[in-house]
Amino acid sequence: MSQDKSTQKMSDTTREGDLVLGSGIPHICVCICTYKRSLSLKRLLDKLKTQECQGLFTYSVLVVDNDAARSGESSVTEARADYPVSIVYLVEPVQGIAHARNRAVKNAVGDYLAFIDDDEFPISSWLVRMFNTCNEYDVDGVLGPVRRHFEEMPPEWLQKSRILDRRVNPTGMKVDWNESRTGNVLLRRRVIEGDSVVFRPEFRSGEDKDFFYRKCQEGFSFVWSSDAEVFEVLPAARWKRMYFIKRAMFNGAMGTKMASFGMSDVLKAVLAVPIYACLLPFSLLLGQHRFMTLMMKFSNHLGRLLAMVGLHIVRGAYLTGDEE
Repeated sequence: MSQDKSTQKMSDTTREGDLVLGSGIPHICVCICTYKRSLSLKRLLDKLKTQECQGLFTYSVLVVDNDAARSGESSVTEARADYPVSIVYLVEPVQGIAHARNRAVKNAVGDYLAFIDDDEFPISSWLVRMFNTCNEYDVDGVLGPVRRHFEEMPPEWLQKSRILDRRVNPTGMKVDWNESRTGNVLLRRRVIEGDSVVFRPEFRSGEDKDFFYRKCQEGFSFVWSSDAEVFEVLPAARWKRMYFIKRAMFNGAMGTKMASFGMSDVLKAVLAVPIYACLLPFSLLLGQHRFMTLMMKFSNHLGRLLAMVGLHIVRGAYLTGDEE
């Protein structure tokens, strides 16, 4: 993006921020980081139009496109035609989800930041439920459940494996950093204030877990809100076995960068790789779902070991599997 365009976008952010912050009630900035998912982004922006506020807060939307070619701009432009709240569009040309999230944090206005992924969409009471839980439990942030959304029936092995399932924790339960993510989260601004780098750019994945690990160490508190649901759209392109294997290796490699990573993790991987390798042929007798569950565990540990000796099988800033 040219310097002139960058300056113009920044000035737009400031003007729109002044408008929403002048209401005298709390403001939530909904942050969306996107990369080559214009159709998914369009769906998300459409769903965000109907968010309930109940007079408790105002909200705006900030879209950070991590594609220098601006593939998401048309979706934002189309949405702006009849959008009920402000939408700011920015481009972060440096590849990597951490860079995009940091751009969002730097430009977000208001008292709260909400993060939702570009392949997700929320229920209409999403923000209200997150906001109420945050204030009822007097915490620094709230995480909500991400449920799967299939537009056509996935293969039987994928349904039986349950590898896409995520546990839904009860409202008010303390968040374990290891279950944390930014796919459905509300944060008070104080959580990120004073940080020169909020999300560490050396992470290509797992930057959210690293963020929550560090924030929990600093004494910030986060709880779950079980009914603040968002849905993740899973297209057929992400049903392929190789996608799951690559993702497991990718996540395993990124896990070695965590501040919590230690000798126990190394020993676990050293033991797990040969054990899982021996069990894989036998798991086929129990069905494809058992085989793939074990294969993902094997791949995750293998990704860790390879990363420790400087080998990264899965390259690139993103592993999406469904670029449009």
